[in-house]
Amino acid sequence: MVAQGFSVDLNKPLVFQVGHLGEDYQEWVHQPIASKEGPRFFESNFWESLTKNKWWYIPLVWLPVVCWSISKSVRMGHNFPHIGLIVCCGIFIWTLMEYTLHRFLFHIKTKSYWGNTLHYLLHGCHHKHPMDGLRLVFPPAATAVLCFPFWNLLKLVSTPSTTPGLFGGGLLGYVMYDVTHYYLHHAQPTSEVPRNLKKYHLNHHFRIQNRGFGITSSFWDKVFGTLPQSKAAAKRI
Repeated sequence: MVAQGFSVDLNKPLVFQVGHLGEDYQEWVHQPIASKEGPRFFESNFWESLTKNKWWYIPLVWLPVVCWSISKSVRMGHNFPHIGLIVCCGIFIWTLMEYTLHRFLFHIKTKSYWGNTLHYLLHGCHHKHPMDGLRLVFPPAATAVLCFPFWNLLKLVSTPSTTPGLFGGGLLGYVMYDVTHYYLHHAQPTSEVPRNLKKYHLNHHFRIQNRGFGITSSFWDKVFGTLPQSKAAAKRI
């Protein structure tokens, strides 16, 4: 049974505390703490170490897999213009997955003990501590698990020779997404496009957290009507 009026002690490991918040979890997790110092998750040093990843782990681990996958389609007879089209299709598929996962899984409403706990591990921790640089990119082990259903889905909708190229393109899209996500939180872009993208994403964290689910672009937010209003428009309403 959830204790009424439970409060989280930020000086203690958080993961097994947040479940006790019950229905109050959603309000608590969307009140961000902008400190660059992240909280402790677990009492165990071993489990704690598994929650931290440097951003460069992502390209280091996954770009060789991207190259292998694309080269497999090349070896199966596809020429380079065709491979370019296949890879672009894979990246496009990833952008839809990026939006869908962020909107419907990462922002799922929970109130049970284990629902809150799992959500916090999956995405809630990022909204509570958005500047924690060691828990911003997705752990490679977790990504590896998600690669299996993605590969099998592509096998259902494509040919044997195009599946590896599509998979490589989708995985490349994921690498671009995770590196971009880190950049938006921790870099200070000077050119207009990345600067606007940074404003767009931080708006999702600090102003309107139920809109603006795109990370690498706002394309799918425009398609599905989740584009956040500007501050000026919000004031007029």
